[in-house]
Amino acid sequence: MADKLSEDERISLQKELEHLREEHRDLDAAIEALLHLGTTDRLQVQRLKKRKLVLRDRIVYLEDQLTPDIIA
Repeated sequence: MADKLSEDERISLQKELEHLREEHRDLDAAIEALLHLGTTDRLQVQRLKKRKLVLRDRIVYLEDQLTPDIIA
């Protein structure tokens, strides 16, 4: 798939990928902060973790789109 992308598409996907990675890291930090407070809202933590999983799936998808297919 990666060899079929135009340069503009590749750049756009890379920018989105970086944005998603940053958001994923921010969610990690937010979850850790909530857990260290002690008065954790379990529902809020659960929602953040779910959002983190959705981001991870999208990150994996984009990485797959940017990686050239290798025929073994």
